[in-house]
Amino acid sequence: MTTIIAFIVIFCILVVVHEFGHFYFAKRSGILVREFSIGMGPKLWASHKNNTTYTLRLLPLGGYVRMAGWQDEEDEIKPGTMLSIILNDAGTVTRINASDKTTLAGGLPVQVSRVDLVKDLVIEGYPNGDEEKLERWSVDHDATIIEEDGTEVQIAPEDVQFQNAPVWRRLIVNFAGPMNNFILAILTFIIYGLMFGVQVLNTNQIGTVLPGYPAAQAGLKSNATIQAIDGEKIHSFTDLSSKVSKQAGKSVTFTVKEHGKTQNVVIKPNKDGKIGVEALIEKSPARAFTYGFTQTWDLAVRTWDVLKSMVTGGFSLNKLAGPVGIYTMTSQSAKGGLQGLLFFMGYLSLGLGISNLLPIPVLDGGKILLNLIELIRRKPLKPETEGVVTMVGLGLMVLLMLAVTINDIMRYF
Repeated sequence: MTTIIAFIVIFCILVVVHEFGHFYFAKRSGILVREFSIGMGPKLWASHKNNTTYTLRLLPLGGYVRMAGWQDEEDEIKPGTMLSIILNDAGTVTRINASDKTTLAGGLPVQVSRVDLVKDLVIEGYPNGDEEKLERWSVDHDATIIEEDGTEVQIAPEDVQFQNAPVWRRLIVNFAGPMNNFILAILTFIIYGLMFGVQVLNTNQIGTVLPGYPAAQAGLKSNATIQAIDGEKIHSFTDLSSKVSKQAGKSVTFTVKEHGKTQNVVIKPNKDGKIGVEALIEKSPARAFTYGFTQTWDLAVRTWDVLKSMVTGGFSLNKLAGPVGIYTMTSQSAKGGLQGLLFFMGYLSLGLGISNLLPIPVLDGGKILLNLIELIRRKPLKPETEGVVTMVGLGLMVLLMLAVTINDIMRYF
């Protein structure tokens, strides 16, 4: 149960942070954000504020920011459709109900003849279904529409649609999601450093000596300074780990300084090349702040190396993880308590940011690539061409996710 809660919490945090990046910069760019959703599937809750509808949906498998001009086919109201409208004192339409799942109190029933909620902002039809009386109503620019599933969102006039914003603004909006994931990773590792401290690897002073290991059995104490191994000077914990790992099962002489006194201690590393000492842990704001950036960069380089190896060294599904794989890793991280989960969240946020920047259609990276092509060509791709590219990319992503999920399940069991 703990793993399930941790998985949902971490996943929701990552989704909200990612989507908030798109949301914030879209708003700043004059693009209408019609809906900000956490979760997918059936709606559980909704609230409309500042031109955006905020929804919570049943399945905690992601979320989305729905901008004007995206996924608006549900706004197409065909002739003959019955809907109801609310008019203000000037006779302008302010609310439209296109759903048979809800009733609009005080609404005027209209049988539609023509509806244009993008350019002309008009509704033509027959009030109360009276086909002898055709009327025309202007629609307010900020009018709302209750869609088929009962969700009320704003209409999407042409001037606030995503595709009509300048290309450089669209590029920023597309990049903002991954950017927020990178920022979250940095902040998470800073918090991690403040709460649990940071390993100091550039010093030859050790931290804790673990009981039951060769170092403790030889009498080595915590916080001692290792000056040399078999006469060779040691400058950092990294040097210590490297040299000890090569001496598995062999007796080694350590030159140790404790409380101002220097002595030689003979220690025999175990078969795994370990003596049972941990790096010095430092808790300080300065060290934690630096750690936030250095740890993020280090993991980013490692992630990039893995992605590069999939191209140069052969593709393998074992290098990828879907929801099942992430759940399994969450379970393993939960065993380390808050410390393990916090580190995992930072790592996952970074991975989400990097993967979303891959130049694959439907991902943010694919959209950015199209933005760059548009900047170079000084004109956008034809909507038909972009649509085909996006559908191909979506198909490939669905197939990949299915393959990864099946592979995760097989590995799990």
